[in-house]
Amino acid sequence: MARYFVDSNLVVYANDRRDPEKQARALEVLTQLMTAGNGVLSIQVLQEYANTALAKLEQEPQVVIRQIKLLDCLTTIAPSPASVRRTVEVRNTYRISFWDAAIVVAAEAGECDIILSEDLNAGQYYAGIQVANPFGEGFDTSALCA
Repeated sequence: MARYFVDSNLVVYANDRRDPEKQARALEVLTQLMTAGNGVLSIQVLQEYANTALAKLEQEPQVVIRQIKLLDCLTTIAPSPASVRRTVEVRNTYRISFWDAAIVVAAEAGECDIILSEDLNAGQYYAGIQVANPFGEGFDTSALCA
């Protein structure tokens, strides 16, 4: 079964009522990954979600904490000195931002096949991992369980 890395925009949209279509898609994707047990995220993703939820979505701290607890069923990748060094390498190789490179490195550490992200270039491979935009046309959520 393929492993999918969840970028922070997916978690943010799942909690953002301002765009009902994206919220519904994000919830569908996260539910599929939680059910199948093949979702991966990083500490960075949790931090970015928490910051955005508190500052921009104006969610109450207890709501953010509850949402993070729900994500505990996904595999979580923590940074290390080695991963920071690898992030610098990936940033240099692909000429992407440091934070996007950190996402790629976490996906690599989580042995993911696909990064689900609206930010990186859909269809492109980074360090052997393909990017898919879960909000793009033609994205099939049924593949998440296969």
